[in-house]
Order: sequence, then structure tokens, then C-alpha cells
Amino acid sequence: MQPADYMQLALTLAERAAAAGEVPVGAVVVYQDSIIGTGWNQPIYAQDPTAHAEIQAIRAAARQLGNYRLTGSTLYVTLEPCVMCAGAIVHARIARVVYGARQPRSGAAGSVFDLLPSDHRFNHHTECTGGLAAAAASDLLQTFFAQRRTSHATT
Repeated sequence: MQPADYMQLALTLAERAAAAGEVPVGAVVVYQDSIIGTGWNQPIYAQDPTAHAEIQAIRAAARQLGNYRLTGSTLYVTLEPCVMCAGAIVHARIARVVYGARQPRSGAAGSVFDLLPSDHRFNHHTECTGGLAAAAASDLLQTFFAQRRTSHATT
């Protein structure tokens, strides 16, 4: 599979989140060309503020490898990670993050904070690339929030 294929899977997972009424974000962890973890936003369903797509995918990947360190892995996520997720990415020792849309309100990979990769106070540095399938990820988010505003305006 190619990076675009992994991001397409992340977009499919984001659609799953949207269908459940969650903010549409999906994530996939890849290690040695194999998918080892997937996740989508579930904080409402799980009643857990940490149940972001990235955290779900990281947890699944760690279980799959039997190790909390995911050295050499790549995380594909439809939206730029937040500070919490960036912290988990660093602690998991994920080698690379590829994200779709930028998050201008809380992004931690350059939009608001720059924790991935340039905060050299950490003992692990994660390569980070944004913009893969950004239009599709952005469209999914914009549609979700437009529908949410419309439904809240009529209730």
C-alpha cells in the first residue's frame, strides 16, 4: 500500500466517526508496511475525553506489537494532532506522522504549537508531514460541522 491508501483508510474511519455523531477524525498506524492499529474519534461514545482517533490507533498498535513503544511506525491521521495526541505520539516513539488537514485552533504540529517535530526539549523527535488528502479531510470536517450547526439551529 502507498501513503495515499493509508490516508484513504483513515478517511473511511473518520466517516465512521461522523456517522456516530463524533468529530470525523480517523487514524491508522503502520509498521513495516502492515497496519497494526486503527482508530476513530470516540470521546462521546466512550465518555472519555482521551478517546481521540490517534489515541485509539496507538492503543491498538501497542496491543498488536505487545509493546508501548512503536519505534519505526508511521501514524496517518486525517487532522493535525492536538497537544494531548502529540504527547502520546512522542511517548510511543512513533517515527513519523502524516496528517491531512491543518487544525488552526489546536494543532500541535505547527498550526498553534510546534511539538512535532521541532520541540527539541523532547528526547524523541517525530518526523511530520501535513497536507496528504487535506481537501478531503477538510471537506469531511466542514460538512460535519455545517450539518451540526443546521441541526442545532432547528432544535
